[in-house]
Amino acid sequence: MKNKSPSFLLLALVLLSVVLVSLLVNQGKASENQRLFNNAVIRVQHLHQLAAKMINDFEDSLLPEERRQLSKIFPLSFCNSDYIEAPTGKDETQKSSMLKLLRISFRLIESWEFPSQTLSGTVSNSLTVGSPNQITEKLADLKMGISVLIKGCLDGQPNMDDNDSLPLPFEDFYLTMGENNLRESFRLLACFKKDMHKVETYLRVANCRRSLDSNCTL
Repeated sequence: MKNKSPSFLLLALVLLSVVLVSLLVNQGKASENQRLFNNAVIRVQHLHQLAAKMINDFEDSLLPEERRQLSKIFPLSFCNSDYIEAPTGKDETQKSSMLKLLRISFRLIESWEFPSQTLSGTVSNSLTVGSPNQITEKLADLKMGISVLIKGCLDGQPNMDDNDSLPLPFEDFYLTMGENNLRESFRLLACFKKDMHKVETYLRVANCRRSLDSNCTL
């Protein structure tokens, strides 16, 4: 049996090196992507908990009759985000692609960048849930993180979602609410909590989607 030529061995060594480098690069990308997903989930969990505390503290400050009246209002009201196309239930959410869930999450967070500035009129200054500026900053950070995840999901392909470039419908909707209006203040907080819950759900399922797990239960 003839010995293999040095050039053949060199070529084999180069090819092996290329394969190893490619595997390491892909492993690094996967690890970084997982880190970004974990950070996004943690950030929206914090915002959801923050929203829940804000609305609970707001309700605790009301008289019993005021609380009963407000509990009947929100189920019949609508939120600004209702104009954003999104899954309507658990089954539809679980069937949605990772990219679709990331895009919807991006739009929901984006829809609160300006309205979050009005939260100052809905909570007492004595509450320790975070200032409106801090909430706006947290939303901006989360939006940036989701944007990076979307780019990674596209993997260099152009973004064909025309909705990303459309202005938000009635983006000043919450800004027109009277700060001293009890009903509208409650509506603002309830919508904020509702949307943060949506984003948390979508990001959890999207994170599951990247693992190719078909059992992404909610």
